[in-house]
Amino acid sequence: MGVSRKRRLFGTDGIRGPANSQPMTPETAMQLGKAVAAHFGRDGRVVVGKDTRLSGYMFETAIAAGVCAMGADVLLVGPLPTPGIAYITQSMRADAGVVISASHNPFSDNGFKLFARDGFKLPDDVELELEQLMASGDLAGKVAKGSEIGRAIRIDDARGRYITHVKYAFPTELTLDGIRIVMDCAHGAAYKVAPTVFRELGAEVIPLGVEPNGTNINDECGAVHPARVCRRVREYRADVGIAFDGDADRVVFSDARGNVIDGDAVLAICAGAMHEQGELRGGAVVATVMSNLGLQRCLQARGLDLVRTPVGDRYVVEAMRQGGYNLGGEQSGHLVFLDHGTTGDGIVAALRVLAVMQRSGKSLAELARVMTRYPQVLKSVVVARKVPFEQLPKLQKQVAAIEGQLAGEGRVVMRYSGTEAKLRVMLEGPDEDTLREYVEQIIETAVAELAAV
Repeated sequence: MGVSRKRRLFGTDGIRGPANSQPMTPETAMQLGKAVAAHFGRDGRVVVGKDTRLSGYMFETAIAAGVCAMGADVLLVGPLPTPGIAYITQSMRADAGVVISASHNPFSDNGFKLFARDGFKLPDDVELELEQLMASGDLAGKVAKGSEIGRAIRIDDARGRYITHVKYAFPTELTLDGIRIVMDCAHGAAYKVAPTVFRELGAEVIPLGVEPNGTNINDECGAVHPARVCRRVREYRADVGIAFDGDADRVVFSDARGNVIDGDAVLAICAGAMHEQGELRGGAVVATVMSNLGLQRCLQARGLDLVRTPVGDRYVVEAMRQGGYNLGGEQSGHLVFLDHGTTGDGIVAALRVLAVMQRSGKSLAELARVMTRYPQVLKSVVVARKVPFEQLPKLQKQVAAIEGQLAGEGRVVMRYSGTEAKLRVMLEGPDEDTLREYVEQIIETAVAELAAV
């Protein structure tokens, strides 16, 4: 029987779902560990790290068992931000890295993200090969025996190695002396490393979300719920607020007035500073189809381009590597500085923003004014099937008509979620009320046509 060329387990960013339900089971984890070891080297080494979810203990053990069963060794780093695990994988010359995390999802979910030995996320075709290995039944006959069985080794200084690494993202001639930061770590993977990094650079850090108990990760806190950090910034009269998500590959900011500063604004701020200093490669920034039109207009005013990709920081990184660009990211706060890491890193992004503030002497609110944001309206609807848009002529006709009405001053973006059975529709333009009407029209047409297919 042939195997489908479409990935079934891996979504936009790894495998993800409710813990102890298919596909996020210990059995899947063990099979994944076996497949990773078989694909990347039976005599190799695989780094395994996690965030602070209760189910992380279960999956860590299962993946380690699978890797060792194939004869490879496991390097356990414990709770560490996703970019930290990517860095340890690369710096220790390991053959692969596995992150056990569901990122910004609630604690009851978990997931697996994979890195190659160079610290970059795996391309789609390699993920498909791993799926095929897991489903083939071939792994059972290839397990190691006797002295060939692998070992599990704990890397006790992984946290310190990562802290030292990320501090290089902050210019050596600068300090954070006199800066007061409210920092929300979402009770997640950055709860120890992030406050340490900024304190060592001289900042006064007021920590939030640094008491993980296995079930409170992302619970009304962190980058997904920035209202808390914004409120505390005003309360403590801080200079800036920094909120990470559960695995700290995303970051959202608050200015001193308690206003949210998202990934698009950070890209605009950092692109301008890097361009002025001759550090921006390729004359462009890479972002996704969801990034605000205001970012594009801001870059164009500086003679820079915006290269757009599908949603997912891995696609942003792929485009950056192919085009020779060194700055990219997502509106949601995945920000990639390829000169300082191989994947989205919330701590690195925060350090780069603070460096611009220190060098310019401007507040974050002043810096964010560089970009004028266009209104965006986003709506999602549950769908039974993800029918390709080219097979929905009525929907295509309506979208074309609406784009004609927007006359180049707005956009229509439709996509199916990579992790849920949902259609997402985003409209952007100068008038929010009009956008809401258009979104409802598109959703109504889509639902009716999908039901008839």
